[in-house]
Amino acid sequence: MNTQRLGGRGSALSRVQAEIASAALAAAGIETEFIPITTQGDRDRVSSLRQIGGQGVFVRAVERALLDGQIDLAVHSAKDVPPQIADGTALACWLPRGDVRDALASRAGLLDALPAGARIGTGSRRRAAQLLRRRPDLEIVDIRGNVDTRVAIMANGEVDAVVVAAVALQRLGRMPDELIPIDLMMPSPGQGALVLQCRNDDASAFATINHEPTALAVSAERAMLRTLGAGCSLPLGALGGVRGGEVVLAGRLLSEDGETSIDVQRAGEDPDQVGLEVAERLLERGERLMAEQHA
Repeated sequence: MNTQRLGGRGSALSRVQAEIASAALAAAGIETEFIPITTQGDRDRVSSLRQIGGQGVFVRAVERALLDGQIDLAVHSAKDVPPQIADGTALACWLPRGDVRDALASRAGLLDALPAGARIGTGSRRRAAQLLRRRPDLEIVDIRGNVDTRVAIMANGEVDAVVVAAVALQRLGRMPDELIPIDLMMPSPGQGALVLQCRNDDASAFATINHEPTALAVSAERAMLRTLGAGCSLPLGALGGVRGGEVVLAGRLLSEDGETSIDVQRAGEDPDQVGLEVAERLLERGERLMAEQHA
């Protein structure tokens, strides 16, 4: 196989993720060249993600480059990849998952020690709701930008702390001030995982580097997200795993203010079926929450 053009976002974190992917591919005898691509989410750092297209804003430009033949392969943070990917492409393989937790970068202490009314920066409704569930006195400040930008906002005193993915800090060689436990903050579907996307005809070429436990776990999380779909606009988290030969999935649906939290867990052999069952139970139990959201 000739040198493969590997596309991804041009941020510092994305370049590190491309290096991780390149090393995994090189171990399988596949050489790569990195091609940075600027996405809409990178260009617009002011508008909220919901205003500029939601989850897919960091992926669509990379998918277009893939379909146009500008690149042969793309690397994504799995949490950025929407449930429906571009026609003609496939998620070819999953790399071993990193830390799934969220982390606090703070200039004012750990989460439970922050002063009343402390300002916490995050652009994630999932993180905001779970922060308020723990600390309803906090003021949530909507911020955007890459990890360095968000940490700089905190360091400049605009907020007291920011919440980011632990794996993002770790891959950039930074130490988080606090790793937030899973029971306090359920991660986003796909958080901590990297996935390689290619054109359909090329998918079999990368199967040998697929990490099956990660593939099963994240597939269940994505199946849950796909089933919930556009009909659910509430904050939600999910975390899958493999235990005793079964796929186990926990899902959490929250009200915007964090006052109500619904948790569901299921296990089974088929990740898509497990994701479906968790989503259906969340929808059933969260019907009142969703009605209030749209009222």
